[in-house]
Amino acid sequence: MNTPQKVVVGLFLFCLLGGLISGASFYYRLAYLWGGVWIFAWLISLFALRGVEISRIARFHRAQVGQIFEERIEVTNHSRIAKLWLAIQDESALPGAQASRVISYLKSKETRSYFVRTRLVKRGFYSLGPTKVVAGDPFGLFVVEKNFPAKEHLLVYPMTVEIEDFPNPAGWISGGEAIRRKTHQITPNAAGVREYMAGDPLNRIHWLSTARRNRLMVKEFELDPLSEVWIFLDADKRNQYGKADYQYDFHPRELWRPVVKLPLPTATFEYQIVIAASLARHFLRKGRAVGLIAKGKNFHVSAAERGFRQLGKLLEMFAILEAEGDLPLPVLVENQGRYLTRGSTALLISSAHDHSLSHAASFLSSIGHRPVAVWVDPTTFEAGLDEEKRLRLLASLRSQGIPFVVVQRGDDLAQTIYASFLMPRTE
Repeated sequence: MNTPQKVVVGLFLFCLLGGLISGASFYYRLAYLWGGVWIFAWLISLFALRGVEISRIARFHRAQVGQIFEERIEVTNHSRIAKLWLAIQDESALPGAQASRVISYLKSKETRSYFVRTRLVKRGFYSLGPTKVVAGDPFGLFVVEKNFPAKEHLLVYPMTVEIEDFPNPAGWISGGEAIRRKTHQITPNAAGVREYMAGDPLNRIHWLSTARRNRLMVKEFELDPLSEVWIFLDADKRNQYGKADYQYDFHPRELWRPVVKLPLPTATFEYQIVIAASLARHFLRKGRAVGLIAKGKNFHVSAAERGFRQLGKLLEMFAILEAEGDLPLPVLVENQGRYLTRGSTALLISSAHDHSLSHAASFLSSIGHRPVAVWVDPTTFEAGLDEEKRLRLLASLRSQGIPFVVVQRGDDLAQTIYASFLMPRTE
């Protein structure tokens, strides 16, 4: 029993008791009044949510951190009784969402809508709901509520930075040892021509051979194994440091900008995600085939492919990947690295404060791959970590001749990755 109900019941009993003691009709009339208020409020609450329907309509269901997410919420009263007030409560987990509203006097058969703009600050997969509607009588005696389950979802991609260039490991350029493997994709390596078959795209027709043979001929392509790039992302929860903070104070002018560049969350894994997503986009724009291997709560493996469709697949994985793994990076590399095409470039992205990164890179080098290490320095995220371990790790990578870059908290990722990359020259 809530406070207004206790007040009305108390007044009813007081008036009834006063009438019994004094016999005055005035007290009985007041008791009838408070009893009538109770019954009237109860009857109103029975129909307060009958015929009410909530619809949430989003302009898009995929977006990126820093963008504005727009959503329209429609409240419809299908019943013949007007609704005095309705409180819309958004219970979705989307950070910063402000879809809760109070609507007063919704007429019969009326639909009322409002727009909600939310600045996306955290990657992930979010349900647009559930949505709870609360209503009741004018006196607040009886409050009823109804839950509407989520019907739509939003996938928020991680933030990316623009990388101008990323050097390839020395000595591994296009034109190395060829491994014949046909592909339906268009690559720089043409393997020959064949007769046209139904379904072949017209842009693959080789017109010179067509004119010579008097029938349609199309070009065949093969993959260059040296162009594959594999990203190994360390999602071991024991190697993560710092704590992400997603609370930002926006300037009023920034609330209306379509995209705002946000500072990176102060957690090593969020740095790793942004670096991996940015490098994947960079290499895919260069026409390289990019794949991903990571072990969070589940295995995340994407075969190396080219094109912006592959970028979408990788960004989806980066959006939902969490640092909940229990598999050390060297074990992950040993289990999956042997299945890669020999000569592939392997990007190792980790924040481990031990020799895991150097051990994984050493194994990849021993089986004929070209590892490149990106280390997010955990000593800049948490105090008290052993500085000697940091120096030994860097010395180990340097002694093996493995290209690496060190990213520290607060660095400009694009500038650091491009300008600070140590690329030892090998003959």
